[in-house]
Amino acid sequence: MNGLASEGIAPPREESSYFTQVFAWMAIALAITGAVAAGIGSSSTALHALFAGQGRAVVIVLFLVELALVGALAGLVQHMGLFEARAIFLAYAALNGVTLSVIFAVYTTKSIASTFFVTAGMFGGIAFWGYVTKTDLTRWGDFLFMALWGLLLGLIVNLFWLNQTLYWVTTAVGVVLFSALTAYDVQKLKSYEPPPGSDTVVVEKDAIVGALALYLDFVNLFLYLLRILGRSKR
Repeated sequence: MNGLASEGIAPPREESSYFTQVFAWMAIALAITGAVAAGIGSSSTALHALFAGQGRAVVIVLFLVELALVGALAGLVQHMGLFEARAIFLAYAALNGVTLSVIFAVYTTKSIASTFFVTAGMFGGIAFWGYVTKTDLTRWGDFLFMALWGLLLGLIVNLFWLNQTLYWVTTAVGVVLFSALTAYDVQKLKSYEPPPGSDTVVVEKDAIVGALALYLDFVNLFLYLLRILGRSKR
């Protein structure tokens, strides 16, 4: 995807069509993830099989597969056929539903649902601002990237330290960071221009990659908000 255009954007009809594809794929992925997570989360037997004993090893393997799918989709999408790009994206969404189903073992279903709607409202408002703002958000790129690595480091450290203060610091940083990334990614998508000589297949594959970016922003924002708004079952 190209950087922010210095003048104008793609013609309105092309832009509208591209955004429609991006948000449609994002919505489909979220629906699949939610359905899989809720399906597993509603069964105590399934949750125990996945997240207790040897099942944990399966979850770790699934998580590594997810990372491989994201890397393949982001880096190799233009070397794939459209069917393969769609299949990888949807497979990733389904696998993510499996790993995210653990939240149903930790939080009440009602608080998960309410947090989802809060996330949707926040995401929609931030995405709209990122679309209409005249501020050049591409200047945030390096800072957001460094902040993301800092957040990841903090999460890893707290896996061993288990410090309550660091937990809430990373939570606050996560909400702010993925809110900013949402606005940043929407503005990048707004500036999208199809490569010269490209066809509809190329554009749809680019839309899938764009949907992946927004999907990740949404899911991570949801998870950090769930830390704040979620009600524990214990």
